[in-house]
Amino acid sequence: MTDIAEQLSWISRLVSFDTTSSKSNLPLIEDVEAYLDHYGIESFRVPSDDGTKTNLYAVVGPKVEGGVVLSGHTDVVPVEGQDWASDPWTVVEKDGKLYGRGVADMKSFSAIGLSLVPEMRKAQLKRPIIFALSYDEEIGLFGAPRMIAEIAEKAPRPSAVIVGEPTNMKVIDGHKGIASFKVKVTGYTTHSSQTDRGVSAVEAAAKLISKITDMCERNAAAADPDCPFHPPYSSMTVNVVRGGTQLNIMAGEAEFNWDMRVIPGDNREEIIGEFTDFARGVEAEMRAKAPGCRIEITQITNAPSLAPEANNPAADLAKAITGHNSTEVVSYAAEAGQFQEGGFSVVICGPGSIDQAHQPNEYITLEQVRAGTVFMRRLIERMSA
Repeated sequence: MTDIAEQLSWISRLVSFDTTSSKSNLPLIEDVEAYLDHYGIESFRVPSDDGTKTNLYAVVGPKVEGGVVLSGHTDVVPVEGQDWASDPWTVVEKDGKLYGRGVADMKSFSAIGLSLVPEMRKAQLKRPIIFALSYDEEIGLFGAPRMIAEIAEKAPRPSAVIVGEPTNMKVIDGHKGIASFKVKVTGYTTHSSQTDRGVSAVEAAAKLISKITDMCERNAAAADPDCPFHPPYSSMTVNVVRGGTQLNIMAGEAEFNWDMRVIPGDNREEIIGEFTDFARGVEAEMRAKAPGCRIEITQITNAPSLAPEANNPAADLAKAITGHNSTEVVSYAAEAGQFQEGGFSVVICGPGSIDQAHQPNEYITLEQVRAGTVFMRRLIERMSA
């Protein structure tokens, strides 16, 4: 494995930091900062409001326009409740695969880039390579927007952004957007024999859930068969429901979470507005019986889709490096849409398979590590030409 020894070392290095989204990513960031500083590269933090987490970006090479951003999130999903055959925070190599939390989603991409910093320094880059490491992608894509805004304001304007989510090095130029919500319904509790006096929060929640199902089914019925996404429409699902206390008591409270995955071109705010208007109508019916009833809708996430563009320098660059003649789209959400919303040309392309994301015994193949390394070295050559 001598040909990718440095890359493997850096993958192990990043995975060793438990950056589950519920924890701080500062130890990982501090390690990367010290490494970059050793090579005379200045890095910049863009912290969270409470300072327990931070984004980090750094410009390698001349501070001129036309560079490329390498974007990767540092947080990973939990391992609790999963059956791992090895320590998730220690990379294990077996049968041509590396096992560890985050090896596919998505520390290997950033690790490969960081491992090649010495080569970037020697290459006498004519255009910069900009590292952009974010936090809290996994729980709602919360961290990246303020870093994207600062890069747009303070860094030399890049010509392309490559988000290194695992695509098996395929070139992805479109993804769905995401919005998610918590809905809390407060009813009026009575004995279940006194339905004329009580208001069941569970029954009201059921009306709201039925509305979400109806909206999704309507989108499915009107789906464009030529839409490249799967499923080929904006989908909505209710995945968590809680409510009630006992069979013979009118439920005083109910709560559910739902999300939507929105194809480019569909308006997130219109979908949200339709549901909110319906909820206000249900709430009015409840209050006609008991004035204290209410429906509270809390938005958890709201991230834009990545819309395929006919003129996309980032996609052209990735296709030229990988040798692919076409692009594809994916149904998951990523920070790529946020970069596009910030005015950047962006593409998703990274080593590993999304099938391994969030799974127990998550792995990336050594073949994909090599492919990612070849990609990064070709990028360095282009930035040096």
